[in-house]
Amino acid sequence: MVIDMHVHPIFYDIICGDKNELAFRQKEFGVWKQSPMSFDEFFAEMDAGGIDRAALLPLDLTATAGGWIVTNEEIAEIVSAHPERFIGFASVDPNRGDAVEVLDYAFGKLKLEGLKLNPAKQKFYPSDSIMEPIYKKCIEYNKPVIFHAGLSWEPDTPVKYCNPTLFEETAMKHPDLRICLAHFAWPWVREMAMLMIKYPNIYTDTSLLYLDSPEESMQRLFTVDMGPRWFERSFYKQVMFASNGPRFRAFKLKRALDKVSMRDYARTALYAENAERFLKGE
Repeated sequence: MVIDMHVHPIFYDIICGDKNELAFRQKEFGVWKQSPMSFDEFFAEMDAGGIDRAALLPLDLTATAGGWIVTNEEIAEIVSAHPERFIGFASVDPNRGDAVEVLDYAFGKLKLEGLKLNPAKQKFYPSDSIMEPIYKKCIEYNKPVIFHAGLSWEPDTPVKYCNPTLFEETAMKHPDLRICLAHFAWPWVREMAMLMIKYPNIYTDTSLLYLDSPEESMQRLFTVDMGPRWFERSFYKQVMFASNGPRFRAFKLKRALDKVSMRDYARTALYAENAERFLKGE
């Protein structure tokens, strides 16, 4: 089993009927040289990488940009078409007045399995007071949160909101809230490692920025940016496989990670077990 925990389904043709909405997604996500694709095309790519399931992430920008990079309802529509392949997440703009109600509907009615937030894009700090009702709603439903952390290629995303150390207070205050700081919080890889050592409720994923080839980037992450045995000795239960599709191709990342030396128990945890625990809890 392999689960890709970070996919943005902005080009799934089932939700690309409105050209204005698609143009908004492309502008806000900063991806232009791609076009709508069918499920068969996406599944062929997943199958080529041996990837069984993908977590689909929307983003609510209604208060900050006047729209969505895929709505919660669109995520639910995609998941309902292929529940065996997809895991649906919700989003909510913390700056909207009805944020808690939107999240309650997403978890209670749409049956989405977690929350995706981007502090840089949505303009909030994780310790802001507006976040407390959102965290409490996630805990009420036993749902995890994926935060964007570190560098973002999306337009209008100041990195000041996404230093991983900004999330420490939230992790301390809410030990029952499972938190993923995505992209290994690159370039703050060692700070990310420090947080995982301190807080068992903090996770990360492998969908970081490539400055070199996928193979070179993953080798550097696991052997240079960290000590070569840090992952499997200290936090092998807290790192999840993720691609950041469609910006990066999942099968290429999986191929690169297959070449990184690690013990079987750590690889199994990385590819699926950690995602399953993150989604459902112990």
